[in-house]
Amino acid sequence: MSKNHPLVTIKGKKDGLILQLDDQCSYTDLIQELKQKLSARNQAYSDGPLISVKVVTGNRYLTKPQQEEIQSLIRAEKSLFVAEVESNVITKEESEALLKNQQLTPLIKMIRSGQVLEVTGDLLLIGDVNSGAKVTATGNIYILGVLRGVAHAGLGGYRDKIIAASVMKPSQLIIGDIMNRSPEEPEESNFDPNRGDHLMESAFVDPETEQIVIDRLNTLFRRSKVEN
Repeated sequence: MSKNHPLVTIKGKKDGLILQLDDQCSYTDLIQELKQKLSARNQAYSDGPLISVKVVTGNRYLTKPQQEEIQSLIRAEKSLFVAEVESNVITKEESEALLKNQQLTPLIKMIRSGQVLEVTGDLLLIGDVNSGAKVTATGNIYILGVLRGVAHAGLGGYRDKIIAASVMKPSQLIIGDIMNRSPEEPEESNFDPNRGDHLMESAFVDPETEQIVIDRLNTLFRRSKVEN
């Protein structure tokens, strides 16, 4: 164990502690110093309220048993609990899942009543979604056609996704865990395929109201430019 370089650094922050672990030393040395640091600070934490701890592992990959051991050591200090474990390293399986969630799936078909289409990542559908049908995606949903059924983007709780359609007449929209109510009497569409002047619309979650908003697609682009 290095005498000049601490293997475990504990820093205070407004809402808890940050526990920085060295990512170059052996795991055995790391655990030994972690026990010493926690034991030395035990008196400071034992009588106070619960304190959240963010564990930062850097470029060290921790196996599940190693993560459980570190969390167990921290929880043993009574007033401490692990709120988050942050790492720069992910497994091959996690990397493949991340890439899959970022892919775009293009389809040319009509989704008929009673059918359910499920996609990982973004969905580009060239065709209509009829009433009684449902399309879901972990990413964004883009429909070059009429959306009359149910569309659920951001499956898994991702509220930053959008649903866009050439003609937006859904029975229900869901983005992440936010659902809009079904319209009682849908407005008559002004879409005329022979005229070709209908503007594509998009649905997104307004972060201020946490409600789904439907607006023209170019309005969403303007909002993105202002935020960036």
